[in-house]
Amino acid sequence: MIRRMMRRFVLPGLLLCGASLAQAQEKPSDTLLTVTRYLDYETVSDPQPSPDGSQVIFTRRGVDKMKDQFETGLWLMHPDGSKLRFLVKGSNAEWSPDGTRIAYLAEGEPTGPQIFVRYMDPEGAVTQVTKVQRSPGGLRWAPDGKWIGFTMFVPKEVPWRIDLPAAPQGATWTRGPRIVDNLLYRADRNGYLDMGYSHVFVVPATGGTPRQVTRGDWNAGPRGGGAGGSGWDWLPDGQRIVVAGLDSSDAERMYQRSALYLVDVATSSKRLLTTEEGAWSNPKVAPDGKLIAFAGYPAAGPVSYRANDIYTIGADGSGMTPRSGGLDRDPSGLTWSADGKGLYFTVSDRGTSHLWYLALGASPRQVTTGNQLITNAAVARSGTVFAVRTDASRPPDIVRLDLKAPARIEQLTEVNADILQGVRIGEVEELWYTSTGGTRVQGWVVKPPSFDPARKYPLIMEIHGGPHGTYTTGFNYSFQNFAANGFVVLYTNPRGSTGYGSAFGNAIMHAYPGVDYDDLMAGVDTVVGRGYIDTRRMYVGGCSGGGVLSSWVIGHTDRFAAAAVRCPVINWLSFAGQTDIPMFTFNFFEKPFWEDPMPWLKQSSLMYVGKVKTPTMVMTGVLDMRTPMPQSEEYYAALKMRGVPAVLLRFENEWHGTSSRPSNWIRTQLYMMSWYNKWPGSGVAAATNP
Repeated sequence: MIRRMMRRFVLPGLLLCGASLAQAQEKPSDTLLTVTRYLDYETVSDPQPSPDGSQVIFTRRGVDKMKDQFETGLWLMHPDGSKLRFLVKGSNAEWSPDGTRIAYLAEGEPTGPQIFVRYMDPEGAVTQVTKVQRSPGGLRWAPDGKWIGFTMFVPKEVPWRIDLPAAPQGATWTRGPRIVDNLLYRADRNGYLDMGYSHVFVVPATGGTPRQVTRGDWNAGPRGGGAGGSGWDWLPDGQRIVVAGLDSSDAERMYQRSALYLVDVATSSKRLLTTEEGAWSNPKVAPDGKLIAFAGYPAAGPVSYRANDIYTIGADGSGMTPRSGGLDRDPSGLTWSADGKGLYFTVSDRGTSHLWYLALGASPRQVTTGNQLITNAAVARSGTVFAVRTDASRPPDIVRLDLKAPARIEQLTEVNADILQGVRIGEVEELWYTSTGGTRVQGWVVKPPSFDPARKYPLIMEIHGGPHGTYTTGFNYSFQNFAANGFVVLYTNPRGSTGYGSAFGNAIMHAYPGVDYDDLMAGVDTVVGRGYIDTRRMYVGGCSGGGVLSSWVIGHTDRFAAAAVRCPVINWLSFAGQTDIPMFTFNFFEKPFWEDPMPWLKQSSLMYVGKVKTPTMVMTGVLDMRTPMPQSEEYYAALKMRGVPAVLLRFENEWHGTSSRPSNWIRTQLYMMSWYNKWPGSGVAAATNP
């Protein structure tokens, strides 16, 4: 049945590329990680132990093959992993303070996600708590368990009255224009936004009418009209909340600034806590309510990236203190210990992610070690930690951490054991190499399962996005699938990547692309130097920031036989007016383009299209508002005008990226491999243009 479905997914689109069936169709295999198995692949996230530690709930995501979408469900188990069972469809579970209920998000009435409460007794009664028109997010139980707080978008009408004549009875007139008077009026995966702001609400835990707590023309919590969860927290008295945001008339042009406010739940009055200007976010209140921990950094000159530090401040706004002691890495998931004497958090560092602990008054210390990713850490009142773990050969699963030194990790779930049984996984080798200026760069190579160093293999270099993103040691289905089809995969963290400190991440400020290109090419040279790469069959691809760099690469070298440029930025001047993140773009240049357009042009891949010889496939989602389709169309048109073999793939029902739908993830893999196999040599005459 699955293979019949796969034939429907694969054949029509691939034949359009002119590839032969031998090139286009991935061979079925019982021992390799094919795209077919992706339809049964699952991931886990967000483990949440009950207050007494007797149960753990987590989110499990799989594929709905009939609806071509991902579906999530909440699963429950004992803390040793026993009695694992499905609980209810939904996500974002939060235990009530007394452990008798959970609040979560699921599809409800009248439309979209709603807040539900499930009682955790044997009866298991479920109540839909909200019936709102806008999607709620950022669920937080009040300390007394009687209320649930959440964030939600509040529209604000733009007043502009005109004396439009009344339409004749029975007439159908065109809808009036969407009136936009702010800079941030669209958002990827949301579309064009109504004017308004995100605010905090509270609703009775038994259901009822939500009441707005924060008010005004500013975003409380997340920005851009969304609903998120990292921007606020309750104080133990249940009468006040702390909220991250920026109540400023110029807030949308100050995307690297935010503050913390203390808000009275009953009166909505608010008071500024952080008087020092900076980028302050993710407040977490200590159990006794005396201190508030948060992440951020003080305001300074323009930066593209800077690692956050950990701070604490008194609930009265006094004694703001830096705590992370020069860690120079981004802390995630700040969580107070039950005794309030310290903070747990995870840190991404050189491709790994680990649990750390910061005792107040001491330096932070690393709790877990090893070549793996520990994320989504949640600390029970007993001190036991539940988290998600993955490494190069193991997909994500829920684990339990015993914090006695050295920390012991026990795996509790095996959600992909069924599809990986008997499957050979490619070896992943870590490598470090030297780039320009003596910079040390980290990367990894995935080898085919039957790798023989005496043979020559085609190489795919995949480039991550961001640009301030990072590749990790975690399991990567895409790369393993490439390896299963005979490719060696190279992926690296060039300058601009996170997890290597602020200076490394900010090295591309006002120079992107730049030294990151040097780092990528040095990685290719390193792997080629090992003798097992067929240099006539080297390919390059990447999405978003990876689309920027893959298009830049082929404009600066012709050593790659083909390229898959996905969701790219091609022309910084036009991109600034097309994207949903204009301030990010303007921040990358010392002057706006109307004052000095030359740097904007110099850093645009479009300006080097005259040097491109590489057959290029351009792939972008038709709904993309982050790197919109016109960017890809500009590049594609220029390639075609020059006679460079090129094809444009417009992915239906896709925002930024080409893999939010399971079938589109599969298409992305297969189109890329089909395109690469179509160009088996380095010369542009090696195949005809489709």
